[in-house]
Amino acid sequence: MDFNYDSKKFRSIENSASGEVGSETVFHYHQNGDLVWAEYGGGDIVYGTLIAKCADDGKLDMRYQHLNRSGELMTGECISMPETLADGRIRLHETWRWTCGDLSSGRSVIEEIIDQ
Repeated sequence: MDFNYDSKKFRSIENSASGEVGSETVFHYHQNGDLVWAEYGGGDIVYGTLIAKCADDGKLDMRYQHLNRSGELMTGECISMPETLADGRIRLHETWRWTCGDLSSGRSVIEEIIDQ
């Protein structure tokens, strides 16, 4: 199945305790071929960016960086597996790891939001 992330927005619905993304964080995705990138912010995140390579099955292999409300620059890596919901929206199941700080890892879920 082909996944198109271009011009889609996502919001966190679940995250591990050591993660900084929360329900107030919104991701704005873009795509050109197998290149995917996004800007994100809200909640504990002042501003962040990510870059990813999209596989044929929609899996994203990404690297991310952001500035948090505590003034820390944070970096990490993530694998996101897509799921198509009954209403056609995309849900991403993510396994991530910090590449700075405590180097902890976790899991999160983000879902596509539709502007009303």
